[in-house]
Amino acid sequence: MSDILIVDDERDIRELVSDILEDEGYTTRLAGNSDECMAQINAEPPALLILDIWLKDSNMDGIDILKKVRRDNPDIPVVIISGHGNIEIAVAAIKQGAYDFIEKPFNIDQLLVVIRRAMETSRLRRENSALKRREVTTSEMIGESAAFRALVSQLDKVTKSNGRVMLTGPAGSGKEIAARYIHANSNRANAPFVTVNCATIEPERMEEVLFGRETADRGIESGLLEEAHGGVIFFDEVADMPLGTQSKILRVLVEQQFQRVGGTDKVRVDLRVISATNRDLEEEIKAGRFRQELYHRLNVVPIRVPSLEERREDIPVLARHFIRQFHADQGLPLRELSEEAMALMQTMRWPGNVRQLRNLIERVLILGEPGGPIQASELPSDEGAETDGERVVLSGKLAALPLREAREAFEREYLLTQINRFGGNISRTAAFVGMERSALHRKLKSLGVVTTNKAGARVARVSEAVEAAE
Repeated sequence: MSDILIVDDERDIRELVSDILEDEGYTTRLAGNSDECMAQINAEPPALLILDIWLKDSNMDGIDILKKVRRDNPDIPVVIISGHGNIEIAVAAIKQGAYDFIEKPFNIDQLLVVIRRAMETSRLRRENSALKRREVTTSEMIGESAAFRALVSQLDKVTKSNGRVMLTGPAGSGKEIAARYIHANSNRANAPFVTVNCATIEPERMEEVLFGRETADRGIESGLLEEAHGGVIFFDEVADMPLGTQSKILRVLVEQQFQRVGGTDKVRVDLRVISATNRDLEEEIKAGRFRQELYHRLNVVPIRVPSLEERREDIPVLARHFIRQFHADQGLPLRELSEEAMALMQTMRWPGNVRQLRNLIERVLILGEPGGPIQASELPSDEGAETDGERVVLSGKLAALPLREAREAFEREYLLTQINRFGGNISRTAAFVGMERSALHRKLKSLGVVTTNKAGARVARVSEAVEAAE
């Protein structure tokens, strides 16, 4: 897409401009009225549009075409051609989003300066769009556990539809990556993916950020909804959206159109909406902080993203992925993981989930020695599981118990940790701890440890009877 579309109802004018530009090495296309113009744009969007304000015998004038192009093809710069008596209208066109205007009769040097600048703007916009698309397509879902496979199976079912998806799960679990996965594998993969982080936008600015605004001095400024036209709008932490904005977003979902702040024109948008939250929205509704109607509109397909503790088997896979990623992006050392470090990471607590794991790997690669595998000693000790060389330091609660109760408490916690580490797989747990499978079953029963299905994987927990006794 590197050609220029010239639209003018005077044949001599459009051919003159075409000859000048082709002498400079540009490729041009010509249109004499609004129908021809829109047909050319719909067939193949140009890199630049040179547009006369007045078009005889046309359904739309230049301002109408400008508005439509700004709405549907915002990456195309529009240069307005204006006669001497139409300067005020040309200035008004600039406020509507035109890149610049050229006055008839043409000064060739001025014409070429404006065209070169506009083409550079077009190139930068295309590169920016390509970078945004590349960011989406390179987003990967990493994992092998049963809980992870169950999640991907659910995501695959919604990729080709246009249904609204609500992603829930704890902070840092990968909800945005899941949203990007849906987009990258959908029919809208080549269209924009725009993230709205509702928790970081100041409430008083939310509507301008989403809907854009129109002012006399600055003209039209597009919002995130317009930027996402044809693609996906992702409302991250949607529970933090102000109540007043919620009602307006609800109207957008119903009508597929909105008005910019300070504007009067209706802006139509074609959007797929994906939302995410780590809160219980039904509780937010009861507390009066979230609109029930909006919840039902957004929660068409609910999908839960599991925590990292529910997919401990994926920790080594994710850790190796992050090591390779930091090596490629930042030049950090490409190190292996020792067996001890891997085992320790699978038994640690991860309240920050995948984000916490990623940050830990980055810190270790920055601060650690560049040669050799990552050792367990380089990792932070988990709370309540401190070590001092070869000596285990007991927590105060465990140290206060009689030997028999302390041994049972330790065995119960140890086996719970190992079973969850191996995704509820009793055979793999038995092999690791050095017990026969049947003996491990007997031990678990005596300690009151049971396994339950959760998020597609078996997870171990203490039985209610044992919890009550403790």
